[in-house]
Amino acid sequence: MASLVERYQVHAARVAYLITQDRSQAEDVVQAAFLRAYRSIDGFDPRRPFQPWFMRIVVNQALQTVQRDRRELSLDGDRQAGDPSFMLHDPGPTLESIAEQTELKQQVRQALKALAPEERAAVVMRYYLDFTEREIAAALERPAGTVKWRLHEARKQLRTLLGETEAEEG
Repeated sequence: MASLVERYQVHAARVAYLITQDRSQAEDVVQAAFLRAYRSIDGFDPRRPFQPWFMRIVVNQALQTVQRDRRELSLDGDRQAGDPSFMLHDPGPTLESIAEQTELKQQVRQALKALAPEERAAVVMRYYLDFTEREIAAALERPAGTVKWRLHEARKQLRTLLGETEAEEG
């Protein structure tokens, strides 16, 4: 199990953060996902790849966390997420390209925050995990048409939000 943790924890943390938008929650989600995977390893088909199976667990765990938090009333007011840049850092060859990538990633993170959690999960699964719409539908236990609609709406909203960000800078 240690080799699986080592191999998938960073990727799982990125996915969990993109859905929860909270570093601490993302870490909790990943830990819970590894526990759940360990407990349900008998349900894993060894003829299939491990990563999609495990990432479905991560996404579902993250969605459950977000939904649970929506139902709970925070007495502390708005929580501030920790600096997630460690999860999304992808260095380029020059300082300028690093700055541009960092700025773009920050814009995308901000735009993702505006999406509903299930739309956010669909986007993360599709564009960060390369799941097909059918795989997303199975993982989220939703009809394929609902997943298509959510992705369409999320893309439309992201285009608007990212377009507004570019307009503000220009």
